[in-house]
Amino acid sequence: MESDSLLTGSVNGDYGSGTARGSRRMSYSVAGGSCSVEGGADDEELYIQQAVVFIEDAIQYRSINHRVDARSLRLYRWYYSRICQWCLGLTIAVVLLLAFVERPSSLSVTSDPRHRSQAWEPPCGFTESFEMVCLIIFSLDLAVKSYLIGWEEFRKNKWLIGYTIVISVSVIDWMLSVSMVCDEKLRVRRLIRPFFLLQNSSLMKKTLKCIKRTLPEIASVILLLALHLCLFTMIGMLLFAKTEDPKKNEEWRLHFRDLPQSLTSLLVLLTTANNPDVMIPAYTLNRGYAIFFVTFSVIGTYCLMNLLTAIIYNQFRGYLLMSVQTSIIRRRLGIRAAFEVLSCKGVKQAAEERVCVNAVLLVTSRVQMKSYYREAITTEVRQHDAAGYMDREQFRKIFDELDKDHIREHPPAPHYNSSVLQWLQKIFKHYYLSIVGNAVALANIMCICTVLVLNSEKSTAERDNYTMEIINLCFILYYLFEMCVKIFALGWKGYLSYRNNIFDGFLTILLLILQITIFVTYRLSYSQWDPSSHGVKPLWEMIRLVNMLIVFRFLRIIPDIKLMALVASTLLDLVKNLRAFAGVLVVVYYVFAVFGIWLFEGAIKPPQHMSVLSNTTMENITSNFSMECGSYEQLGYWPNNFDDFAASIILLYNIMIVNNWQAFMDAYSRYTTEWAKVYFVFWWLTSSVMWVNLFVALILENFTYRWDHSHSCSVTEVERIRYETSVQLMFKEQIQEPTEEELCRQLHKHPHLHLH
Repeated sequence: MESDSLLTGSVNGDYGSGTARGSRRMSYSVAGGSCSVEGGADDEELYIQQAVVFIEDAIQYRSINHRVDARSLRLYRWYYSRICQWCLGLTIAVVLLLAFVERPSSLSVTSDPRHRSQAWEPPCGFTESFEMVCLIIFSLDLAVKSYLIGWEEFRKNKWLIGYTIVISVSVIDWMLSVSMVCDEKLRVRRLIRPFFLLQNSSLMKKTLKCIKRTLPEIASVILLLALHLCLFTMIGMLLFAKTEDPKKNEEWRLHFRDLPQSLTSLLVLLTTANNPDVMIPAYTLNRGYAIFFVTFSVIGTYCLMNLLTAIIYNQFRGYLLMSVQTSIIRRRLGIRAAFEVLSCKGVKQAAEERVCVNAVLLVTSRVQMKSYYREAITTEVRQHDAAGYMDREQFRKIFDELDKDHIREHPPAPHYNSSVLQWLQKIFKHYYLSIVGNAVALANIMCICTVLVLNSEKSTAERDNYTMEIINLCFILYYLFEMCVKIFALGWKGYLSYRNNIFDGFLTILLLILQITIFVTYRLSYSQWDPSSHGVKPLWEMIRLVNMLIVFRFLRIIPDIKLMALVASTLLDLVKNLRAFAGVLVVVYYVFAVFGIWLFEGAIKPPQHMSVLSNTTMENITSNFSMECGSYEQLGYWPNNFDDFAASIILLYNIMIVNNWQAFMDAYSRYTTEWAKVYFVFWWLTSSVMWVNLFVALILENFTYRWDHSHSCSVTEVERIRYETSVQLMFKEQIQEPTEEELCRQLHKHPHLHLH
């Protein structure tokens, strides 16, 4: 879980000048070297603690506007410790997962109402007990945050005020649920639970703010899209109006009977989900009608929708860049604040602002940071040992290491004294060994494919399993040889430093274990013995498992193809660095799923006595049950419903994909009301139009960043060099550094340091 900054607003805000109880009053001269402190003998240790916390704030892009007395600093560091943040993240996960257990419960094998057994319903008070524990933890979290920033800052922080309101509403709703013995129809607190996830991540807040600022530009294109849709709807209703000839009314009957149906048909065509079905009746009568549908699709789908993607990418990237700019200012401000408190500690030895090297080393040793950053910063500090002091610019530059790409180099290969071993090491380290290994893996795949084609029509008893087993054994022995010689050439640490070697080695060992198990179990020399009669898996099942692992192992070729390696590394970076965007998507899914349950729970029910669809004929279906081709009922979409939370999530995902989403919209509008379409259209706009385009934009940005850093590398260097990227690093080249005046102004506004 990402660390949340206590103040998520702009760093340019007016922070007031209130004094925290128990904090020492400090006076610094930012431009000069004077410093006065009201405190005791522990002041120097306090300065060290403050500098440590300010550096940690800079590393995590947190605001420095919090209490800085000794007790508050200890509480602050404890709050942002790994165990505390992990517990808070676990609490958020628990309160969100309660939706799967609460009524209507998702604890059933299937969501199909025809086959679904009675789901286990927790007794009243079971989930409520977990929820109350979570609410107590959230209340403590709110209390700690409020104390650390002070009352004046709390009043300015909208997120903390919202946090207070959400907790209060949740407690009141919880009390109502318990008083009604958990038999209430609506649980309002379920709808606001995602707020706990949002408020705990500063990057999620920034993402949400970026989306909010992007909405006006998106709305202008959506308005143009709506105008395009309405215009062609009017033209379509005029083109396909009802005539006296019933044979020519098929297009009117199916797609243009009235305004809502016409709008729906063309809206779905905009997503290509009903193409070419929507045009077939008219196209059957006259091929000229195809011009109408083609023109609509070209303008709407290929022009306006792609233009929307471009606008979302451009606008969102701009606002995200502004948010990242704020994060960089926070980092520079934290580093400058650390310098100010350390220069106050050492001002007795110098008339000008500078810090002692030993004090910087002490601070660096206490700061919680990654080991490679600590080593790089310590190395930079050691270069100033001769002078003994560092000025402001030197202090700032040593922490520039935090802004650099981290490149993970592989450990050196072992050294052998024997010339023969050195010669063998040179051969086995060569890139051609990997090429030969890939060729052998490809040959193994071809053998498996050939055997599968030959045995496709044969029964299990007719297949020659032992021949396939011998072939696989030969290939696996080569894989084992390749793994051993790579370990010999690179050493254990060097071998394990390559991710593809870990993947390759793990599967090779697993395949070897399976082969030994097969050999011991089936004893190839006694092929007449049938272990399956003794409760052992049949030989074919074992071989099928081996074949699947061999096919999976073929993914080892990815690092050896440069473009493929870049794509794979981009996907890994997305998983690691785009958690905030995925978090906002989880929030959106959660809210729409809760609304869907409120609106449509139990709305669609299969006809009575319809336990198995195959036993039901067209004649036995009731009049309320439509079996038109392509309908919800005819396609057997019964498991896709809003009868519980898990089923709602899957249904929303299926709609986001937009394949046959019109079937769901049509079914719920028939079983409830035409206004149900509004819910589905809103979800399509939110998920497929807006969020998918945002995700595409971020993938483009991430891939471009990696491509710019790797396009000059060879195939081996792409695997040798692995960049540790982040959202901040992706926009590093476009960031403007804050000026000295900006930093001084922000330090003067600190509510608890009182810099003069």
